[in-house]
Amino acid sequence: MKIRTLPLSVAGFLLATGSCFAAGALSVEREVTVDNSPATVWKLVGPFNSLDVWHPAVVKSELNGNGTQVGARRLLTLDDGATRLEKLLSYSAAQRSYSYSILESALPVANYKATLTLTPAEGGRTLMKWSSTFDANGVSDEQATAIIGGIHDAGLAKVVANFKQP
Repeated sequence: MKIRTLPLSVAGFLLATGSCFAAGALSVEREVTVDNSPATVWKLVGPFNSLDVWHPAVVKSELNGNGTQVGARRLLTLDDGATRLEKLLSYSAAQRSYSYSILESALPVANYKATLTLTPAEGGRTLMKWSSTFDANGVSDEQATAIIGGIHDAGLAKVVANFKQP
């Protein structure tokens, strides 16, 4: 897995160009290779309301709206009892990708937007990317980046474990 933090000038340029994926000055990107086809992995991670199935910190996900249409919201309940409200920004089953933002959360970040994307990898496997942009809110940039990176790492590790071939 890798982490990439964009300098403020790059993030500012992306925001200025109107990209809906670059709201914050900080950026985390993680990627893993999953031992199954993109079509199969998408069945697990593709539904906007399935985070409670594949992320170990999410115990419940409640959907308000159509999970494939922009504007749908999911209310996540975490293993510590905290909740997080997220909004679907884009969704493409054909491209196996969706983007969302956090509307309400106890996380120490603001302007959070993320994208999850699956693409074919060598040997019939899947490259799964989870990237996000955000601003630190009440903590240092390094702390915010570490927290978001940890969230991504935990979810991606669980997906890899679900499809691990012997």
